[in-house]
Amino acid sequence: MSQLQEERIRKLCQDLDLFTITEVHIHLAEEASKENWTYLDFLEKLLDEEVSEKFRRRVKVKTQMAGFPYIKTLAQFDFSFQPSVDKRKIKELSTLKFIEEKENVIFLGPPGVGKTHLAIALGILAIEAGLSVYFTKLHNMIYNLTQGKKEGRVKQKMASYRRFPLLIVDEIGYLSLNREEAALFFQLVSERYEKGSMILTSNRSYGFWGDIFPDNIITAAILDRILHHSTTINIKGESYRLKDKKRAGLVSEKILLGAGKKVESE
Repeated sequence: MSQLQEERIRKLCQDLDLFTITEVHIHLAEEASKENWTYLDFLEKLLDEEVSEKFRRRVKVKTQMAGFPYIKTLAQFDFSFQPSVDKRKIKELSTLKFIEEKENVIFLGPPGVGKTHLAIALGILAIEAGLSVYFTKLHNMIYNLTQGKKEGRVKQKMASYRRFPLLIVDEIGYLSLNREEAALFFQLVSERYEKGSMILTSNRSYGFWGDIFPDNIITAAILDRILHHSTTINIKGESYRLKDKKRAGLVSEKILLGAGKKVESE
């Protein structure tokens, strides 16, 4: 291939935003010559490389925009360590039908049992399926909504959380909300009700969500909308993060059992 022809091909690819083909066409042309590919085989390989790279870039960008604190996949989840997790139920959730049907998923359990891991893993699958996802801890979201209310921009802030097909709200229950904060959370839940899916994680069973919110009336209203179309996964077990420290004797059995029994007893 002459240098002039190479420059023409690069220019045509750039005009069509085919940047991966620009990089791989020479290598593939050499391979096509060696393997005696047909013209259509060569064209298919070129287009496949372009589409695959566009998919990888799109997933990368959406993953960065989702705000995940780290990346976890279902393949990385140790089901043998947490036998209380129904693997068939997680597999069913991984089809993402719950997002299509605007349903919610709630992971309950003590710290360290994999609630956030599973939430993020489902979020990654949603992104790979072409959906937009956003991850937030409850206290961060409430802070942003409260600031928005003070600035007269609560509608815009609320819309920013409402627009995602899947919103993941992590760590419900670690901090209690006051009346204003609970009202903002209720408003968000109401606006997403039957319009978009949420994945929620909490260290408290539903019977003790009254300790999170200021009164039983708003607690019941929130739970009514969250649970109407939902799947609950209750995880019972020890902290995966602390298992090695437990073996080394750095964390007592009493502390680990106490964390797990608190949620179970609730």
